[in-house]
Amino acid sequence: MKITSVNNDLIKETAKLLRGKYRDENKLFLIEGAKGIEEAVNAKLEIVHIFSAEGFENHPQRIEVTEPVISKISDAKTPPKCVAVVKQPKYEWSDKFKKVVLLEGIKDPGNLGTILRSAAAFSVDAIVLYGDTVDLYNPKCVRSTVGNLWKVPVFKMSDLSRFNDFERIATLPKGNNVIPLKKYKPTEKFLVMFGSEADGLSEELKNFATKNVTIEMGGNTESLNLSVSVSIILYELFIK
Repeated sequence: MKITSVNNDLIKETAKLLRGKYRDENKLFLIEGAKGIEEAVNAKLEIVHIFSAEGFENHPQRIEVTEPVISKISDAKTPPKCVAVVKQPKYEWSDKFKKVVLLEGIKDPGNLGTILRSAAAFSVDAIVLYGDTVDLYNPKCVRSTVGNLWKVPVFKMSDLSRFNDFERIATLPKGNNVIPLKKYKPTEKFLVMFGSEADGLSEELKNFATKNVTIEMGGNTESLNLSVSVSIILYELFIK
C-alpha cells in the first residue's frame, strides 16, 4: 500500500493531530523523524501508524507515502522522511516519586521540550504541569525532547496537596529570604517549582513554597532563558 494523495482520508485525519483538540480527543500524538520514532519503538509505546517516505520498511505499522504527504502531516520547516501516530502513554502516580519538578504556565513548546529532555538526563522522578501550560504533545515540544518525551512521567495537576510533606522549592530572582543555589542542600523529598518565561511563579506557588532559591549570576545579567535555568538547577539538585 502506498499513499500518494494529500487528500487521502487517513492523511486528512492524521493531519488533524497537528491541533491540540484532536490530540486530546483521540489520545494520540505525532512523532516526526526517524530518531524519535526509533526511541518510541524501543520504549514499546503503542505505534498506530508510521507514514514513511524512507525507512522502517520492516515495521508492521509502516505505510509508504510520498514526501508531499509527509509535508501534509508535519509542521516542521523541513519535513522529515517519516511521521508516526502514537498513543499517548498513561502514568500512575507513585509514592516512590521523591524528586519532582513542577512547571507553571510554560508557554513556549520548545522550552517545555528542552526542559523535558533535561529532566530525563538528570533522572527526575516525575514532572507536574500546573496552570495554563502549553500542550505536552505540541509537535514542536515533541521535536524538542529529541526522543525523551516519555522517559519521565508527566502529570497535569490542579491540586497540589499531595506535596504537603515535601520540601517545596520556589526558584526566584535575588531578594529577601532567597538562598543562593550553591548553598542549598535538598531534603530527601522535594518539589522544585519553575514559573512561566514572562511572569515567573505565581503568588500562589510562592506562598506554597517552603524554601526560595536563586542562581547566582555575575555581571549585569538579571535572568536566563527558562530552559537554561531549569537545566542548571536540576544539575545542582539532582547530580552534584
